[in-house]
Amino acid sequence: MSIAVDVSRDGVRIALSEQRVREIVRSVCRRERVGEALISVAFIRNAAMAKMNREFLGHAGPTDVITFELGGGAQPRSSRRAIVGDIYIAPDVARGNAIENGVGVREELTRLVIHGTLHVLGYTHAEGPHRTTGDMWRRQEEILAAIL
Repeated sequence: MSIAVDVSRDGVRIALSEQRVREIVRSVCRRERVGEALISVAFIRNAAMAKMNREFLGHAGPTDVITFELGGGAQPRSSRRAIVGDIYIAPDVARGNAIENGVGVREELTRLVIHGTLHVLGYTHAEGPHRTTGDMWRRQEEILAAIL
């Protein structure tokens, strides 16, 4: 089993250590029975996130997390090759989410790492108000509760 996780911060301050981010991604992969994965997690500034959000999703402004599944996630588990994906997180947006939702910044960043990892693994969710009632959200919150 080989789960490689690269973490970059480019000078962005985060409330989690890079090692903790690696542990979170690996924990999600283990819980989802993924044996081979190469996942990068980049913490970026709001301006960079807004640019990506506009370019790739057609939305204005920064968002909390954007994920690119680069291979393996959508295939049936039995035929999967290594999972490969990139996760981009805007810590400043995460801080705002934490305040809005009455949770700590570490918890919110952990939630976003889990959320992005689940997307890399092929999970999807509805947009809008039903986002927090679907299977992916429930799985995310189960994992969050187990690893906090």
